[in-house]
Amino acid sequence: MRFKNNISAIQDILFFLFIVASFLSYGQHSGSVRHVVTLKEAHVGSINIDTLLLNSYEMVPGNVMDYYLNARFVLSENADADFTHPEILESARDNKIAFMGGPMLGNLTESGVSIWLRPTEAKSLLIKVYNSDGTEEKSFFQNDNRAGIEQTIKLNGLASDANYNYVVFFGKDKITEGSFKTAPNFQESGMFKLAFGSCMHKIGVHNPNLVNQILKRKPHAMALIGDIAVDDRENNINMHRADYLLRDVSPAWQRFAANVPLYTTWDDHDYLNNDLNGIPDGFTKNDRQNLRAVWQQNWNNPENEKDGIFFNTRIGPVELIMLDTRSCRTNEKRGEYGSYLGLEQLNWLKEKLLQSTAPYKVISSGTMWSDYISNGKDSWGTWDTLARHEIFHLIEKENIPGVLLISGDRHGARAFKIPVTPEFSLYEFEAASLGGVPGPNAIAKNAENQLFGYEGEDIVAFGEFSFDTRSEKPLLVFKLIDQYGKILEEKTLFYSELAPE
Repeated sequence: MRFKNNISAIQDILFFLFIVASFLSYGQHSGSVRHVVTLKEAHVGSINIDTLLLNSYEMVPGNVMDYYLNARFVLSENADADFTHPEILESARDNKIAFMGGPMLGNLTESGVSIWLRPTEAKSLLIKVYNSDGTEEKSFFQNDNRAGIEQTIKLNGLASDANYNYVVFFGKDKITEGSFKTAPNFQESGMFKLAFGSCMHKIGVHNPNLVNQILKRKPHAMALIGDIAVDDRENNINMHRADYLLRDVSPAWQRFAANVPLYTTWDDHDYLNNDLNGIPDGFTKNDRQNLRAVWQQNWNNPENEKDGIFFNTRIGPVELIMLDTRSCRTNEKRGEYGSYLGLEQLNWLKEKLLQSTAPYKVISSGTMWSDYISNGKDSWGTWDTLARHEIFHLIEKENIPGVLLISGDRHGARAFKIPVTPEFSLYEFEAASLGGVPGPNAIAKNAENQLFGYEGEDIVAFGEFSFDTRSEKPLLVFKLIDQYGKILEEKTLFYSELAPE
């Protein structure tokens, strides 16, 4: 199956002209924007817009573009199509595509990491892991692969807090490589770096400037807090897959995912559409289950047996708790409010906070914890202030130290102190600036508790926590870093400042 058999002659001509223009303007890894696509256009998600996005910074090789267009057409024309569709597999083989997606790192531990891949054929997989000095450490085999079905391979038995390189072989062919650093041992003091951010959207996925700066900072891992790769596909599961296809053929994304372990949860645009949650009118429980299933197929998170896209994991000195603030919402009333997390997830969160022995607990919310921006629109303040009060005062009452709040959705970057009692405040850091798209005002009307603020279209930036547990007074340093490496904001917090007592 070839591109000209699927797309109309007019689209074929337009694409040819686009390729010619791309070659004339292309500069290898120049980092300059070649095609500007707005968020509104990205939400539309037509094949022409998605093709421009894919080539917005870097020229995609011809065989990859041919495969993408063929597979994208099949997915758009067949509601039930997935990556095992015969025509998609045929196009992948014809264009010498070994992996439809991956490698994508995730689920980092002190002894290893998981690698997610979607192979195009049922060949064996071999991953060789090398020490920083270039000597081979371990080899990992995967023989029961199925074409078009994602695989997760656990690389374990490695040393803690150590740098490794890896090479992936598919059959006899060397396909790709990457690197990672294992997490520190729980019992040892040291340094640990966690990057985070949200609202990458399709626009940020293809941005090599952003990716290169994150890679230069060498975080152990990164938390992505929603609105990442899928844009407003509602319950059209085949088009969710098409958006993941667009992500996975992106050169910038491939470098990013192969070298930084990712932890992810969704927000409204990943889920259904703007501000939608739970099971809205016109949708069903089966729609929600299908959305959860396709999400889990396309990310590399720790396992979670509960319903919903939420999980916790211990990484070095950090208990990372990522919440599902979309699909678990319910209109069943708790007092006069809807339930923002759902009762099961709320109780789970309280349990994890009480049980955690990690010095730091980083809790993500797809939308903002505070109500300072947009009056809490579509967030805790307009849904469930009772549950938020319960969580905050559980932290204070039970003297749970080291809690940090991260959030997204409100395009831009901001930070706030949230008073819990006159003597104790929580800190919220929002870096909803991975896509650099317009949003609400940078500064709240009442900025008494605001640490900083940037409007969305002003910056493309990510957040970074550096945890230092080596001294008698442990501390963390927050930095907001833009796509060119400039440190826009920096704040140091001593561990004692995060303790209720």
